[in-house]
Amino acid sequence: MLDQNMKTQLKAYLDNLKTEVKLVLSLDDSETAKKLKTLATDIASLHDKVSVVEDQSASTRKPIMQVVNPTKNTAIGFAGLPMGHEFTSLVLALLHTGGHPMKIDAEVIEQVRNLEGEFNFEVFISLSCQNCPDVVQALNMMAAINPNIKATMIDGGAFQDEVAERNIMAVPSVYLNGEVFTQGRITLTEILSKVDTGAAKKQAAALNEKEPYEVLVVGGGPAGASAAIYAARKGIRTGVVAERFGGQVMDTMAIENFISVKETQGPKLAAALEEHVKEYDVDIMNEQRADSVVAAEKTEDGYIHVSLESGATLKSRSVILSTGARWRKMNVPGEQEYSNKGVAYCPHCDGPLFKGKKVAVIGGGNSGIEAAIDLAGIVAHVTVLEFADTLRADQVLVDKANSIANIDIVKSAQTTEVVGDGTRVTSLKYLDRVSNQEHEVELSGIFVQIGLVPNSDFLKDSGVALSSRGEIEVNAKGETSLPGVFAAGDVTTVPYKQIIIAMGEGSKASLSAFDHLIRTPAPVTKVAEVA
Repeated sequence: MLDQNMKTQLKAYLDNLKTEVKLVLSLDDSETAKKLKTLATDIASLHDKVSVVEDQSASTRKPIMQVVNPTKNTAIGFAGLPMGHEFTSLVLALLHTGGHPMKIDAEVIEQVRNLEGEFNFEVFISLSCQNCPDVVQALNMMAAINPNIKATMIDGGAFQDEVAERNIMAVPSVYLNGEVFTQGRITLTEILSKVDTGAAKKQAAALNEKEPYEVLVVGGGPAGASAAIYAARKGIRTGVVAERFGGQVMDTMAIENFISVKETQGPKLAAALEEHVKEYDVDIMNEQRADSVVAAEKTEDGYIHVSLESGATLKSRSVILSTGARWRKMNVPGEQEYSNKGVAYCPHCDGPLFKGKKVAVIGGGNSGIEAAIDLAGIVAHVTVLEFADTLRADQVLVDKANSIANIDIVKSAQTTEVVGDGTRVTSLKYLDRVSNQEHEVELSGIFVQIGLVPNSDFLKDSGVALSSRGEIEVNAKGETSLPGVFAAGDVTTVPYKQIIIAMGEGSKASLSAFDHLIRTPAPVTKVAEVA
């Protein structure tokens, strides 16, 4: 199952095991079961602390491998074959079950350990999903810490009957004790805030106590990371507050135009960005969404205030807004109703769930045509709908799509409605803008790839000038309409939404913020009068 190179690398990792680890197998007669048994045997052959046990009564779901610490009675399950993106999840499960330290804060570990009650998490994934491993690994760490928490990864491709029964049409999909818990990417901190209701209030209170920053970066994508590094290198107090580090890059599969790096993947680049920022004295506050910005001239203390949805307020002498953008929606009847029930935005993540079915891709730009090409190898048929009378994708991509038999491209097509049966998508309606005739296409999935919308909603009453498209208006220095407030990246009016451009804009905004600081007196702290 594992080639010699993988065995050599895995053996080096397993040398970090401190306690016994059992791989408990519950198998059926499937080909997946045979491969899972071979994988477990290969792993056990690499270290004497790892053993394999077959116990058909250990689980009703088969095939499954449970990574068990017999002393602590912890268990982490892998239903299906944990290869592809999930092989790292398996390696980490082995290490954490075997006592290797986790790279999370001691306070978080203690919070997980003190959770009371029984928590049985099931996370449905696809092996091609780049977002799924983060969720799997977060739940696995919780299970390795607290024996009252069970976590099971379930490969939707290997358990299609269960996927159909639960009507799962997007991954990752997480269930807690048999009930839907969440869909999509979620971090360990976010999971804890949902199951430990007092955690969010404590975190907000701690944020409120933080001293003012000299530069506060709002957003943790390429622009925000670049801005934070440039600010920290000036030796000034720098903070980053972000909903998730990496931003939209986390949803990007292939990156092949980042100069000096021939090819990489979004999550890998995002991890490198965060690691680089952490090399400096930067206060990183993750899983926090900005709610409003108040100009310094409107506050009593003279600092710019950034309020968060958690209820906390951060203060700073200067602020750099780099909140990026999100997928644009079609805004047609049925889209919201059938979101994650056939309407999807990540073909890499959710494509495998539509194996052998008919789907549509909305959008004829690079992302849309790339999605169609990727999906064509999985699904029965792909219909690409483009609003304009010409495709915007690079010709090399168009030529490739035209050469694939199960891809049809329809131009001058205006999507008008998503149709479903109440539980899932069944068809899509569109208007031929040339003939003015309406058509209906029977299908199971719709992948929307029509560009981005700036994440600037929280600024509407702030005084920060926005364009008609909702982008933050900036000048050549990254300055906004508010003194001391700068902006960078995809959320701004700067053209060409590219990672490398966002990084450059982030560094420029940071340098401009520093120039503002050295030319602007710091707020004077008021001292209470003594009677």
